[in-house]
Amino acid sequence: MTGGGNITEITEFILLGFSDFPRITALLFNIFLLIYTAPLTWNLCLIVLIRMYSHLHSPMYFFLSNLSFTDLCFISTTVPNVLSHLFKGEQTISFVGCIVQYFFSSTLALSESYLMTAMAYDRYAAICNPLLYSSIMSPTLCVQMVMGSYTVGLTGSLSQVCALLKLHFCGPNVIRHFFCDISQLVHPSCTGKFFAEVLLVILTMMFGIANVLAIMISYVHIIFSIVKITSAKGRSKAFNTCVSHLTAVSLFHGSGIFVYLSSSTGGSSSFDRFTSVFYTVIIPLVNPLIYSLRNKEIKDTVKRWHKKTGCYILRLQNLRFWSQILRLLKCV
Repeated sequence: MTGGGNITEITEFILLGFSDFPRITALLFNIFLLIYTAPLTWNLCLIVLIRMYSHLHSPMYFFLSNLSFTDLCFISTTVPNVLSHLFKGEQTISFVGCIVQYFFSSTLALSESYLMTAMAYDRYAAICNPLLYSSIMSPTLCVQMVMGSYTVGLTGSLSQVCALLKLHFCGPNVIRHFFCDISQLVHPSCTGKFFAEVLLVILTMMFGIANVLAIMISYVHIIFSIVKITSAKGRSKAFNTCVSHLTAVSLFHGSGIFVYLSSSTGGSSSFDRFTSVFYTVIIPLVNPLIYSLRNKEIKDTVKRWHKKTGCYILRLQNLRFWSQILRLLKCV
């Protein structure tokens, strides 16, 4: 921090993270490393599968690949910094670094929320208007919805960052969290807290509650359409296509609302930090599993991919075997 008269301006923050648990630092490092590499691998594999196989080139899987990409980036905004702090023992982060971290994490979280809304509309079009589905969910509209999700996320995050930059930070520079969050950043501000808090509430209403309402309206129509289906097999198939998305939406928005409600009441306890881990780390971990385990097309594609890669490995092994035989024959 730099002093100027009676005012002390903050140039860096101290992220306390999990310093309350010094005895299990090594264990926490291993846990975070595992839950970081696992979703990276699974989300990358899901993206590659969808790109490789033409029968997965549909609007639903197009949105799913973008959701996986968003999850992959979202977890990369916070966990590497946590791993660095746990490994090195350093807990400081520059003011600029903190603002940049929040900008990217907020952008990706808002974008994911809108992507889930787009996926709900896709399920609505597929189940409520199956004959017009191809014309409704055209490739152009799908691209526009995805680009719109990223644009809205970027705009919402940028407005929050602009509000943060107008605040005057004078201390304390301690953030009782493992990443930079707006509720924690407003606390060390000396002026303009009310404006930032009001902006946060407005944006939460606009982005969070509006998306939840849109998803709920879509699924009300979907449920009425499923009830009208005469065959039990048809109802089961239609229901199964929605369960994965409903589960992911419930986990994402439910945990997000809980985290931000506890943050708005000044929550900075160890429990609040661990619940934030669920929102920022566990959700990107379980999303690919949710969509894979209940999706027959994904499971069948994984099996085909496994057989294909298995054949390549066997071929490579055979090539190595015969090359060794040739070398022995040459020696003889």
